[in-house]
Amino acid sequence: MEPQPTATRTEQHATHAIETVFRLESPRIIAAVTRLVRDIGIAEELAQDALVAALEQWPRDGVPDNPGAWLMAIARRRAVDLVRRRENYARKLAEIGRSLETTVPPEEPADPDDIDDDLLRLVFTACHPVLSAEARIALTLRLLGGLTTTEIARAFLTPEPTVAQRIVRAKRTLATKNIAFEVPYGPEREARLGSVLDVIYLIFNEGYAVTVGDDWLRPALCEDALRLARVLSSLMPKEPEVHALASLLEFQSSRAAARTGPNGEPVLLRDQNRRRWNRMLIARGIQALHRADATATGAPGPYALQAAIAACHAHAYTYEETDWASIATLYGLLAARTPSPVVELNRAVAVSMADGPGPALEIVDALAGEPALREYHLLPSVRGDLLQRLGRTAEAREEFVRAAGLARNERERELLLARAEECGS
Repeated sequence: MEPQPTATRTEQHATHAIETVFRLESPRIIAAVTRLVRDIGIAEELAQDALVAALEQWPRDGVPDNPGAWLMAIARRRAVDLVRRRENYARKLAEIGRSLETTVPPEEPADPDDIDDDLLRLVFTACHPVLSAEARIALTLRLLGGLTTTEIARAFLTPEPTVAQRIVRAKRTLATKNIAFEVPYGPEREARLGSVLDVIYLIFNEGYAVTVGDDWLRPALCEDALRLARVLSSLMPKEPEVHALASLLEFQSSRAAARTGPNGEPVLLRDQNRRRWNRMLIARGIQALHRADATATGAPGPYALQAAIAACHAHAYTYEETDWASIATLYGLLAARTPSPVVELNRAVAVSMADGPGPALEIVDALAGEPALREYHLLPSVRGDLLQRLGRTAEAREEFVRAAGLARNERERELLLARAEECGS
């Protein structure tokens, strides 16, 4: 008989592999199955069924050579079983279920504006105008990004039950309205584009600075978001904000290698080794920003402003060379275009570098009563930094400790506690 510790290690390895693979593959499984069954809610159930099967079999039989394909195959088989068990499903769904294992779905009519990418189909479907803007973003983050309701709530600065209700209602609405699983074209595509860009950006942000867990980065989410932004940019060459979002994500991605230390700990912007910044991605970001500028016909949009801010950082070979005055000005324009307490907090950071911590502290203190920032750990974190620079170390320590208590990411919590220690007791 195998020793018990060995069996336990095997089970732990399989469980970790299941969690990792499902997190990476679930968006593709949901997207592919949705294209077949034409119902996002059912597709997510099938993906969850595949996860349960993996939890039952992988610890016993071992992790398969191609775990993503294994999960996809199980989801397809479960589709047939589900249709056969539930007689109250529509006849069309039953017909799809009976032929699912053996029949290749017919080719959809060719259209010059068609986007043949299941992940993008999933994004545009989840961003249908029958849903509220909040529901569109929450649903797509859940399906495409594989995020939990807790993570989405943190991204939204919204209570978790509210996000959960949005997701449930959104799936129900798409099913009852019989929304087609497609990427629209013409005016309808334009109407959904803003929400799609917001979704891609939020997915990237969750990978770039993970809100919950032990890891600081989740590279797969960043890669998916960047890929989607690039595809959209190539398919919509006359849309400046599409190019601007692609530019912003290229710039942000260029810093990925420098944002963590040898043990995965976060490295702040001022301490990053800029020789590790990816110059190829920076060049791509500059090119995309030029395309955004060339196609713009009016005032720059929010993504163009954010990309311009990122470009200021990319052009500085050292932290001290950063053009903080321009960044503060750009944040002022962004705050006017899209008022937000988070944007104002970022503006305060730029102001602190351009004009000193005193004026910035006034901005931060004015945000103290904002309900949306009540549980936002970066507010006391920024305030602690400003107080430390002003020599008010005892107050700074209290702010860093408070920020650590609010942080949900373990790596970030450790960093904040370390900064509190720097301020003494």
